[in-house]
This record gives sequence, structure tokens and C-alpha cells, in this order.
Amino acid sequence: MAKEKDFKISTKEMEKAGVYFGHRASKSHPKMHQYALGVKGGDHIHIIDLEKSAQKLKEALEFLQKSALEKKNILFVGTGPGIGSLIEELGKEAGYPYVNLRWIGGTITNFGVVKKRIDYFKELERKKSAGELEKYTKKERAQFDKEIADLQKKFGGIKSLEKLPDILFAVSMKQDALAIREAKKKNIIIVALADTDVDPTLADYPIPANDDAISSVKYILEKVKKAIIQS
Repeated sequence: MAKEKDFKISTKEMEKAGVYFGHRASKSHPKMHQYALGVKGGDHIHIIDLEKSAQKLKEALEFLQKSALEKKNILFVGTGPGIGSLIEELGKEAGYPYVNLRWIGGTITNFGVVKKRIDYFKELERKKSAGELEKYTKKERAQFDKEIADLQKKFGGIKSLEKLPDILFAVSMKQDALAIREAKKKNIIIVALADTDVDPTLADYPIPANDDAISSVKYILEKVKKAIIQS
């Protein structure tokens, strides 16, 4: 069995990555005040307390590592601008399902229907790979190719999902709010970045952090990757 890792979180590295930048104080959620040091600059930007953020990140990483060792299935979701490629990279490298373009409503709450679409998608891919679509006309094959491409965009990252995930990891509690609402309805454990404009109590393991800056998200996802990939 793989050894558990000791997570040492550097607040200096977090500061360099811009993890501490929140939103304007006027947009802050009152339940995030416990993780804020105050405001900064003429724009009155809320500053996240990196000591508290580091502690919550450590708790989340320890949970994710334990879950990975127990072979729990984690669904990674990140659909914000510039985030999709990071989520796709993490999902493929770590071998977990992911949604990186658009959350399809009902992916969790109506999983039976979504699963049928995934199975249909996989069967179309199988038929194309086996040459079974060659009997159709050129126009029909083009239509099949277009359908496969569309299904790839919608379901490519979750083709491996045979049942509901045990855990949902969301990069943005605002951008990915629908995914979080669906996960809560099904009592799926939620790990999520919590910027200063959201309610952190919606997540079981909130990570107070800037969810807009690519550098901040990338820093946290690198930590997550080290936690869930067994060495």
C-alpha cells in the first residue's frame, strides 16, 4: 500500500501564486469573513488569511489522499475561463473523471439518463473503431463523426463513470454552482475552492482561495495531484 504523504504548505508559495486575492468587499459573502484578514487598496479587495487557507488546504489534501488510497472515485469540475485545460490535464494524468467545458444539468441528479448517453457515445466510438460505420454513405459517416465530436465535448471526461462519484472537487463554487447543488442533493462529499464571494459552508472541505487567477488554481491543483497520484 502506498505511504501517506506529509503535506507541507508554504504560505510564501501561496502568496506568490496569488491565492490570497479575494473579491471586492462589497461582493463578499459574510460566511467568508472568518477567512479574511481585511481589505486592501482603493478597490477594497478582500485579502484571504493564508494561514487559515493553508490549514484548510492541508485538511482537504489529507482527505483526498485517504480517499484515493481507498479507491474512492473523485469527479473534478472546472469550467471557468482558462481552467478547463488544467482540469483535463489533472483528470487524464491522475485517471479520474472530469468536466472541463460545461456542466450538463442532471449529470448527478439524473445520472441514469446521462449514463445511457455515455453508453451510446462509447458504442458509437466502438463501431467507428471496428469499421462498422463504413457501410454507411459518406454523408451519413460525416453525421456520425459530427455526433461523436459533440458527445466527446459533453461526455468525454466522464466516460469512465459507471456510478455516481463519491466526491466532487470543484474549482469555483460560483462558476460550478449547479454541480455543487446536484452533489449536495445526492449527499456527495464536496471539496471546493472558496473565494470571498461564496458561502464556504456549501462544501464539506472548503479551501479559501482565489479561484479566478490561473496561478492560484494551478498551485492548488498541483498539490491535489500529488495527493491523489500514488507513488
